[in-house]
Amino acid sequence: METSANSNLKCRGSFSLGELSRLLDAEVKGDPDLNITGIGALDSATSGQLSFLVDSSYRHLVSGCRASALIVSSEFQELEFNLLIARNPYLALAKAAQLFLPESAEKAGIHPAAFIGEGVSFGDGVSAGPFAHVGDNSQIGAGTRIGAGAYLGKGVRIGERCLIHPRASILDGCIIGDRVIIHTGAVIGADGYGYAQDEQGRHVKIPQTGIVQIDDDVEIGANATVDRATFGRTWIKRGTKIDNLVMIAHNVVVGEDCILVGQVGISGSTRLGNQVFLAGQVGIVGHVQIGDGVKVGAQAGVHHSVKPNQILAGGYPAVPHDEWLRTYANIQRLPRLKEALKRLDERIHRIEELLKKDDGRNSD
Repeated sequence: METSANSNLKCRGSFSLGELSRLLDAEVKGDPDLNITGIGALDSATSGQLSFLVDSSYRHLVSGCRASALIVSSEFQELEFNLLIARNPYLALAKAAQLFLPESAEKAGIHPAAFIGEGVSFGDGVSAGPFAHVGDNSQIGAGTRIGAGAYLGKGVRIGERCLIHPRASILDGCIIGDRVIIHTGAVIGADGYGYAQDEQGRHVKIPQTGIVQIDDDVEIGANATVDRATFGRTWIKRGTKIDNLVMIAHNVVVGEDCILVGQVGISGSTRLGNQVFLAGQVGIVGHVQIGDGVKVGAQAGVHHSVKPNQILAGGYPAVPHDEWLRTYANIQRLPRLKEALKRLDERIHRIEELLKKDDGRNSD
């Protein structure tokens, strides 16, 4: 979602350091009148640009940095540099990057090579690239951009200021909110994976007649898939960010402001609360509930419902993070335990041999 500062000011080419401090909620150390014209990385920024230091492992790059000012946390406030000292430097960086984001050079309008079905409604300033397909009776909100070769089925509804990248697909009847970004190769509204088995073991398809609903300010990465519901809707709520190659099955509900990292897979009818964080390659079985604020570490498999604010880690099944740490510490001890058991076994064997000799003497 664009900040109000960004939407009003990003057409400008430069800002003083003082202006940036107000826009980014940061404290100035240095020259507030210094003119900033862009943003760049520590090792490549040039004079006039703003850079950032948010991780101490990159501090060694500061000595060779040519940027005119840095965004930092209070940890680095003693640096001999023009600084913007922010309580949340990552947030300040995000806002600064939006301010200096170039406006799209693409002009609004429908390319002659785009296919536009019957009964389509366009808001002001909509653009559709070459070979884009907009199906019958679709509604596209003001300022939305549809990339070359993107496919929108029949009866699709898309809100305002969305960005549908080239070759993304949004299939029949799906509903997209405002300011949604859908990247190349993503498929919204493919059939959910539903079959019944007959007496001969053959698979009979269950028609998938629901839709996908994606609320405002959601971003969906390249080649991600969100299946339509069997009945009703698969629902991605406001502000959620979905990485590349994520798979969301039919009738899943994903709460507000969730983060789903690459190759996450969520099985059918699972419900995620708000602000859930799933790291890379997490898998969740179907028909479970994941509470608000849950965090799951990479490659964990979740096969049961999880109460709010839990932190899970490990393989399959996922376990509470503290338990996983204890288990991992014990795994690290296994070589020593193996040697100790070997020595103990040898001692027991020697004792048994001595006992046998004693028994032999006693029998005589």
